[in-house]
Amino acid sequence: MIPQTPTSKASIKVTRAAQGRVPGDGVELAFGYWPGRGAPVVALHGLTASHMNFAGVAARLEGRCALFALDLRGRGDSDKPDAPYGFAQHARDTAAAMRTMGLGPSIVIGHSMGAFVATALAAQEPSLVSGLVLIDGGLVPNTPTADAAGQGVAAALALRITQLRQTYPSRQAYRDFWRTQPHFPAEEWNPWVEAFLDYEVGGDSPVQPKASEAAVLADLREAFQPDAISARLNSIHVPTLLLRAESGFVPGQAPLFPDALAAQFQTLLPHIEDHKFAGTTHYTIVLGEKAAAKIADLIVELVAELDGKRRPSPAT
Repeated sequence: MIPQTPTSKASIKVTRAAQGRVPGDGVELAFGYWPGRGAPVVALHGLTASHMNFAGVAARLEGRCALFALDLRGRGDSDKPDAPYGFAQHARDTAAAMRTMGLGPSIVIGHSMGAFVATALAAQEPSLVSGLVLIDGGLVPNTPTADAAGQGVAAALALRITQLRQTYPSRQAYRDFWRTQPHFPAEEWNPWVEAFLDYEVGGDSPVQPKASEAAVLADLREAFQPDAISARLNSIHVPTLLLRAESGFVPGQAPLFPDALAAQFQTLLPHIEDHKFAGTTHYTIVLGEKAAAKIADLIVELVAELDGKRRPSPAT
């Protein structure tokens, strides 16, 4: 287990990986903190995930940069109120947590739904966001999709919601279930995946996914409001990276972010820098060995770029 740490501002000088709780906007949020040089980047997970989604990225940062990742409300070990939810609310929670931790302008990483939250944060609290890394998320097509890819996404989401109601005899049984699924190919199965899955369920015997079904459904409804999302994106001017998986939820499936959707993203955020990760799925783009290393390198490059812009030019 990662040791616990208190959540006072003085405690942000962390020398080893830590977990704790921090106030959000009227709730308490669980977090993970991995130490490194300088102020941490802030990481926000996907629809039913947790801060452990970023365990691989944190490991591959290898102390080069600190990482602070939250369990959004309704997920993981964070509070699960009846309401409110939605991206603006998650952004308010994140802003409150960042201020409690004494964080100023930060690079914010969002995977899947976390990318929507990251852009909401950048629009609502521009003083807290110096750069964005959006991983397979942040935009949906502005017209309903009736093609096979769209149907595949809808079916996968429906199945995932059903899985939130299921119980398993133990964490090992939950891990074994996912090992039989195609989402994590054998070559991408690693200790980060196992730690992510172990944390995803609560209880002793049986265990059940921690994510709140009501929270997931509330947030899904907001994802399909393209006008509000487009307005947010139009207001963002910080350096932004878009990282896209080659496949959807499983290898060989149509990507969630095909080239056409990436081009649509670019019309809303013209300065966005697009990266497609070969050989990845929506899951392994953050938890796979090669992808985690590549994301960590891109984060370090972005930190260096922003530090260079902040540093005054030498006198001539």
